[in-house]
Amino acid sequence: MSYRRPIAGLIAASLLSPEKTRAGTLESVVLQAIPHVVQKPDFCGEACAQMVLEWHGSKLDQDDVFDFTGLDPALGRGAHTRELARALERIGFDVGPVWTSIGARDAADLEAAWSELHRDLRRGVPSRTSRRSNADYAQHVMTLKEKVPSGFSIVVEPPFVVVGDEPEERVRARAAGTVRWAVERLEGDFFDDEPEDIIDIWLFEDRASYERNTRRLFGETPSTPYGYYSPTHRALIMNIATGGGTLVHEIVHPFMEANFPGCPSWFNEGLGSLYEQSADAGGHIRGLTNWRLAGLQEAIRAGAVPSFEALTSTTRHQFYEDDPGTNYAQARYLLYYLQEKELLVRYYRELVANRNRDPTGYRTLRRVLEEKDMTAFQRRWEELVLRLRFPG
Repeated sequence: MSYRRPIAGLIAASLLSPEKTRAGTLESVVLQAIPHVVQKPDFCGEACAQMVLEWHGSKLDQDDVFDFTGLDPALGRGAHTRELARALERIGFDVGPVWTSIGARDAADLEAAWSELHRDLRRGVPSRTSRRSNADYAQHVMTLKEKVPSGFSIVVEPPFVVVGDEPEERVRARAAGTVRWAVERLEGDFFDDEPEDIIDIWLFEDRASYERNTRRLFGETPSTPYGYYSPTHRALIMNIATGGGTLVHEIVHPFMEANFPGCPSWFNEGLGSLYEQSADAGGHIRGLTNWRLAGLQEAIRAGAVPSFEALTSTTRHQFYEDDPGTNYAQARYLLYYLQEKELLVRYYRELVANRNRDPTGYRTLRRVLEEKDMTAFQRRWEELVLRLRFPG
């Protein structure tokens, strides 16, 4: 098994005193789903590791963790920080930074690591982990190579494999600068689980390559000049010449599929569309105004924008096929409003939690907005949208 986030380093860091880490200033979190074990004397780190390993289905216990340290039992003690880190690396953790003492230069990094761990704990997981090992990706790439045309480059960027017909350096830059950038921020704010399967991202350098290779490799004619997600082929298929915005949009969909099955189409496409034009804001992804704004403003002036109750109640067919021309933009700028009011992540979490009682998300929307009169709210929202500008 492979552990992609540095939870082991944080387990090792937990051996430091609360006075040094200021961990005592964070609220206590108890994870009911995590098995609890009785710690053997001086095996605090080993016992912590056992609990996380059991949560992953591993049979390793604290004695096994100690054995992985290679310590001489004649020392008569449990593992110290670096020894525990070494054991956890051997088991398969990505340990990350390890602190055995705290100097001024390290304090900020350690505080950031504790805060990151605490955010995960509050969401009910010990830390995000990868379901797949390097061996899984190697096997996937071996199979993929059977269909990849000559001259294409392949880059592993978990949970995706990026395939492109640009020079390898360019494909690697896109994998890191767009794919990794988006995944880290989407996971940080919204998604706890990775897609069930390894997803391929095909980046074609221009329209001609995109259209030709989509027909050749997938037997499909693209219905959009930008790109799309194909659940059938477990692939994101992109004309990357149109920019990285559509790629970030499409990355949302396999994550939504894994984390929120049955997500209403308006929210799925609204969130994807929100991040077509996005930027970093303190390590979080932030949607900006984009090209969809002009059409929405025109529809607002014409009185052609449906009510939010009508938008949220659309079926999949109604959203995509009976779109009056405003569905994507209306959904996008509703979520943009929630984002600007710092309500978007909360709304998503409550939408997921209430999906059986409120499958459209409309009642949850009213509650999060604290709005009784949604007609009056929509008028205020439309006034705000009319004041927005793109470019800003």
